[in-house]
Amino acid sequence: MRKQHVVLQTDFGLSDGAVSAMNGVALSVDSSLGVYNLTHEIPQHNIWEGSYRLFQTVNYWPEGTVFVSVVDPGVGTDRLSVVVKTANNQYIVTPDNGTLTHIKESVGIVEARVIDEQVNRLPNSGESYTFHGRDVYAYTGARLAAGVISYEQVGPSYEVDKLVALPLTKASYEDDVVTGNIDILDVRFGNLWTNIARDIFKEIGISYGDALEVTIENNRRHIYKNIIKFGRSFADSRLGEPILFVNSLDKIGVAINQGSFAKAYHIETGSNWKISIRKAKGIHYN
Repeated sequence: MRKQHVVLQTDFGLSDGAVSAMNGVALSVDSSLGVYNLTHEIPQHNIWEGSYRLFQTVNYWPEGTVFVSVVDPGVGTDRLSVVVKTANNQYIVTPDNGTLTHIKESVGIVEARVIDEQVNRLPNSGESYTFHGRDVYAYTGARLAAGVISYEQVGPSYEVDKLVALPLTKASYEDDVVTGNIDILDVRFGNLWTNIARDIFKEIGISYGDALEVTIENNRRHIYKNIIKFGRSFADSRLGEPILFVNSLDKIGVAINQGSFAKAYHIETGSNWKISIRKAKGIHYN
């Protein structure tokens, strides 16, 4: 029988026993489960980043994988706990608070169910209302992955269109200018990851070696403006120079060769962080 996978994501960090407890609950359901970490370093309460990291990862796991994502500032409130089935036949166990935004938009969600906590809750945990990651999500996810319950036994069906979604802005192109958002950081290296797909550059004839005028704004306040080369890799720029590149999700990124672009210019992420790109006329790098 093929080993089933449970993948955990939280904003808990690893400095205490919370994540270990979730692992233990999953393995207590079925010790043959493969329990893995996506990340536990989501900034505290940052639902947007939790949503993006799922999008960054989900497509690279086998069908049937169960993801448990717990970024839950509303724990103990009336927010719903759900399990969704993606278009690629995977499952995500999570609070319904916006964590599914990128999956719904980019992967597709075909079905949703509300967790019935009368059935799918760790035994003897009924008086605990602050650790649903252990008592509800890890327990339900493990039971689903192990085949202890079917998807239908998670709980009642829920309309996909009613799932909470965060505002998403699509990249656009008008009057020779590509406009998008800075969606996330490549945290360790300080690179900016935008929502501008490589296909947009192809459509408008931007090629490797082109010099591009890049402007970054936060709430319409100019933060950065410069001419940057569009390169295939960091080898196309000198040490300390900025470069535009295609990241691992086929989106346009902005970096400094062996430096942190985000730290250098104090750049953050989210709907208020806009980037615009246009060809710098008369300049092309070999």
